[in-house]
Parts: sequence; C-alpha cells; structure tokens
Amino acid sequence: MVKSTFLFVLVLCVANGCVRRRLNIVTDPPGATVHVDNTPIGATPTATPFTYYGTREIRVTKPGYETVVVKENLHPKWYQYAPLDFFAEVIWPFEIRDERVVDVKLPPKKMVSQKELIDRAQDLRNRARIGSMDALRRR
Repeated sequence: MVKSTFLFVLVLCVANGCVRRRLNIVTDPPGATVHVDNTPIGATPTATPFTYYGTREIRVTKPGYETVVVKENLHPKWYQYAPLDFFAEVIWPFEIRDERVVDVKLPPKKMVSQKELIDRAQDLRNRARIGSMDALRRR
C-alpha cells in the first residue's frame, strides 16, 4: 500500500501537466500588423500565449486598409474554474491546450475625392476661426 501511494505521488510530481493558452490571429488579407492590449505581436498570421482570461483589445493595421479594433472576450473553459483549475494545472499528467482563433477581415481604405478633401479643409478652417473669435471674446 505504501509503495503504490509513493509511486502515485511520484508520478504526479514528475508527470504533472499544464494548460497552454494561445491566441491565434488571422486576417484577410494576411500580413497585417497586430497589437494585443497595445503590445505588438507581429504580422499575421500570428499567435501569442496568454495567461489570464478576460477581454483583450486586438488592433489590426495594414497600409491601404482600414484599422480594425476588436474586443475579444476570452472566457475560461470548464476546467479553469475552481477547484477544477488546480487539477488541470497541477495534478493532471497531460498537457491541455486552449487555442483561441480570432479572424479579422480588413476593409479597404476609402478613397476621398479631392473636392471632398477641400470641403473638409475649408470646414475645419471655418471652425478654427470661430473658435479663435470665441476665445478672444472671452478675454
């Protein structure tokens, strides 16, 4: 009995597993730059490990395409709730993989016509004049 208990404890100590968490980001088109929670990750397709569950802000940028910001809520799996998380992280002798995939479609940037650009510049100029006149009146 003592030998079997010792062997069981030894196996648990030597062969304990863990949970590997990985966030995979894929974009259409590929090659976009990814930031997760304002940390640069790399060009897509890319992946990064994560430790904690919760909401992540994923910002994807690529020249010629609109910047896309995604708020991805990473919910824990059933084995990550107490007290099961202790068994999954410490006692379970095998590795558990928690892979999440976020797929982002990047829309092409809209081209602004020259007339629209000039109109927007004139509008901004007019608002600046009004703002500076209001500031002078307050003095």
